[in-house]
Parts: sequence; C-alpha cells; structure tokens
Amino acid sequence: MARRDDHTQTPESAPAQIGQGLGPYDIADFGSDPDLENSHLDLGSVLVPVVEGGQVTVEMSPDHQPQGVFLVTPYGRINVAAFAAPRSPGLWREVVKELSESLRNDGATVTTSDGHWGREVDAEIAGGRHHFIGVDGPRWLVRCVASGPVESSEQLIPIARAVLSESVVRRGTEPAPPREPLPVVLPPVLAEQVAAAQQQMMEQAASGEGPNPFVEGAVAIDENGEVSDGSAMRQLRDQQGGDR
Repeated sequence: MARRDDHTQTPESAPAQIGQGLGPYDIADFGSDPDLENSHLDLGSVLVPVVEGGQVTVEMSPDHQPQGVFLVTPYGRINVAAFAAPRSPGLWREVVKELSESLRNDGATVTTSDGHWGREVDAEIAGGRHHFIGVDGPRWLVRCVASGPVESSEQLIPIARAVLSESVVRRGTEPAPPREPLPVVLPPVLAEQVAAAQQQMMEQAASGEGPNPFVEGAVAIDENGEVSDGSAMRQLRDQQGGDR
C-alpha cells in the first residue's frame, strides 16, 4: 500500500511537478512558490486543481467569512481543506477513529478501508454517501471529502482522489494548535462574485422575495481556471455529513 507521509525534498531530488499526481504537495516541494494560476484555485492555505466543466460553491458563515469551498461535479461535490498538525505524523489516524464514532452516533453506516494514502472513511446516511480521505504532511493535515448520492459515488470518489493528488498545501509559518482549520482566502475575482451575489440575495430576503441570506455562492470555472460570467446563490444546504 503506497503512502505519502514524507513530503521533505532532499537536496538531490528534483522539484515536484504538477500533473504527475504525486501529491498532495507541500508548497515547499516546488522549491519556491509555483505559478499555479492557470491550473489551480488558490484558496490561501490550499490550492486545488480546477475540475473542468465543474463549478465552485463557497459556504459562508453568518459573519460573511468563507467557511469552505467546494468543487461541484455532475456526481457530487468535493471539499479539500487543510488543518494545522503536530510536527510528528499520525493525526489522521486519530481523526479516523473519532470521525467514525461520530458518524455512527449520527446514524450513518460507516466503513473504513486502506487507500492509497492510508485509512479512508466511508459513510452512508439519508441517501447520501460521504467519503473522507486524509493525509499527514509537515505540520499540516489535508482532508478531502467527496459527498453525493450513493448511486454516483463510484464516479465521484476517483475524481476526489485525483483532485487530492494534485492539491498543494500552503501551511504558512504562523503557530496554530493542532486540528485548527487553516484560513481560507478567496481569490479576488471569486470573492467579488460571491459578495455581489450575496448582496443580491440579502436584498431579496429583506424585501421578502428570497431565502435566508446566509448562503453559498456558485461560480462557474472554465477549463483555464478562470471565473466565467454569472453567479447564482442558493439556500445553504447539503452540509457535510459528520464534519465536526
């Protein structure tokens, strides 16, 4: 079983190259901050590859801060998030045990299995399937969650693994307690799209014409990683099952 627990580049090793699917990468794997503008969505603490033909949805908190960014595919949605971790690996093994117990307490049918990076958690609840993959890195943990209907999970989970294998973590140097989510920072164009759509929804809610303004912003991303024209807002739904 292949694992990627050691992200340290040796002096003799060549810098990592996007497209090889050998991630998730630490930003230091590239020798310097790489130019991933045309291939990745830069979310500050994590850079995720663009899924061609998909959309990006942004989950906002009540104080209008981005809580999560989701890649939406025809089969379901994918979230890649980074967390602070101790210098020594092993945090994901702890999380797997706690996550599995929490999901079972919520009524989910839970199974664990060995995947490419280690233990994976699969949960079925209320007609949906949520697949959790985690990887320990240098002072970070990156977690990928694929959520969608049970019938499309066989198509969704391989896409999630491919996304994770090309994701890049930018841990930063600021101290943070283990398990604390690393900050999500929206690219300027995406932030403007979400803010404009959210303002529109708030105006509709104030006039009684729309739902609650604490919503997601859905923005289309083209094959070049550019935000395409138009955005839509919808009521906050499909919360990640068991994501605590």
